[in-house]
Formats: sequence, structure tokens, C-alpha cells
Amino acid sequence: MAGPAARPALAVLREGNPSHRPVEEGVKLPPAEFPEPNWSREFPEAKAPRRPKEPEREQGESIEHFTQRQYRFDKQLEAYELRRQAINGTRFVRRRAAEEWRRVVPILRNSIGLSDPDWSIVVDMCVCVARLEWCEHELARVGLIVMGQRGPSKNPLTTVAGQYRVQLKTYIRELGLSPSARTGLPAGMGDDGDDEDDIFD
Repeated sequence: MAGPAARPALAVLREGNPSHRPVEEGVKLPPAEFPEPNWSREFPEAKAPRRPKEPEREQGESIEHFTQRQYRFDKQLEAYELRRQAINGTRFVRRRAAEEWRRVVPILRNSIGLSDPDWSIVVDMCVCVARLEWCEHELARVGLIVMGQRGPSKNPLTTVAGQYRVQLKTYIRELGLSPSARTGLPAGMGDDGDDEDDIFD
């Protein structure tokens, strides 16, 4: 175990610009009007499956044979329900991503400005928001604890939601979508801004 004498050696990170090297200005790119993605192409919907028919015991059929058919039905029903869940998720995510796009893009255009290279970042952020909300929706519906082969266990969606939440924090920081992130970004011109130094005027 490291003692008190070892602690100063760990404090190697410093804020600011200790080397006093000149800080270059960011590259300026021309503003762009983003086309909204075709969310049906971003989230293609699977073909709706047909619900399997529950078997009925046939006359003269042995219990063993009927039990096997019942087992196969249970597996088919489980696959059917998973497919239906995926279709419902696709519809939810498609709608939610569109809502997020229409909410965020005007804000970003007026705050920091948007250029062509930013298009895929904004699309991915909207996808991230939509999928994260779907995960939380399913966690609320199914629960944090589910029954696994070895008994109760953590719902795997908690891990998926955590990964999306970490990714969303990156987008929030990069695009200035939180109060602290906005303080580190240059002010955008906006639709009615008056910037005499705009190189694209």
C-alpha cells in the first residue's frame, strides 16, 4: 500500500497550458443546412412474424410426443415475442430520433453553427438518445431483475443503457448541449447574428 510520500508522485496532471505553446484557432467551415435523415432507412423494420399456433393433443398421441410439440411451441412463441419486441423498438426509436433531430438541430445551428462534417455526428447522437430511451422504457416494463437459466439476474439492458449513456455524454460535450459544455464552445452566429469577420460572407 502506497504511503503519504507516494501521493505527490501521482499528481502529474496539470490544468492550463504549462508549456506556453501557442494555441491555434479551430478550423472554420462553411455553415450547412442539414437534410433530416430518412429514419426508415436508418431503422429498417423487420417483417412482422406470424404468431405460432398452440398445439392440441391429437387423438391417440402419446404424452411424450405431445410434450415435445409443446416444447417446440414454447420456443417458437419466445422467438415470436422477441421479434415483436424488436419491431416495437424500431418504431419507437424511429419516432424518438426524429423528435430529437427536430429539437436539437435548430439549437445547434443557432448556438455553434453546423457544417457538413457534423451531419453524421448529429445523426448518431439522435440514434443514441432514442436507443437509450428505449432501453429505459423496456427496463421499466420488464424490470431490472429478470429470470435467467440460473435464477434471478440483472437485466442485460442495464449494461446496454449504461453504454449508450456514456456515449451520449461524449456527444453532449462535443456539441455543447449542457451548461458546462456550452461555456467551452465559441458562440455561434445564429440565423440573425452579425459577425463582420465571417470568412464565408
